[in-house]
Amino acid sequence: MLEFGSKFTLIKLISFKEAIKMAEKVKTTGVTKESGYLYYLDKGGNVARTKMARGASKGGGAEVVAQCGVTRESGWLYFIDKDGDVSRAKMARGRK
Repeated sequence: MLEFGSKFTLIKLISFKEAIKMAEKVKTTGVTKESGYLYYLDKGGNVARTKMARGASKGGGAEVVAQCGVTRESGWLYFIDKDGDVSRAKMARGRK
């Protein structure tokens, strides 16, 4: 028999899997991610990384990891997925 907490967790996992299916790959870069860095798509459309701040040590020092030249479209959220590729997902607008 499942408890209320277990059912809630199961529902949460299903919705997370659905969210992953909504994303589409834009460019295959194959960047290998190292822990302690934040990976993102910079203004030029390239994959960049920045050291994350932890405690007293400050972050910063952005560096380009892969040149891809992705052009952004309005209404889409661009991110680096778990495979190290550039992906995008439709932004939710107007929900209540």
